[in-house]
Amino acid sequence: MVIADKDEKKLSIEEALEQLDTLLARLENKECPLEESFHLYKEGVGLVQYCSQVLTEVEQQLLILNGEG
Repeated sequence: MVIADKDEKKLSIEEALEQLDTLLARLENKECPLEESFHLYKEGVGLVQYCSQVLTEVEQQLLILNGEG
């Protein structure tokens, strides 16, 4: 997962949500080992935080454009 690596482009929110879907499917696998589940969970938390940040930034831009910010 690359969210903000200087050598890589940032993920689009669509790409991040797609990765979250993939992680969720892997976590729902009952045979996923605990250590892997924990790693996937941490990665998912990072993706959720990233998506939240992107949405907050877009919301702020919309408020400014609408003259409410």
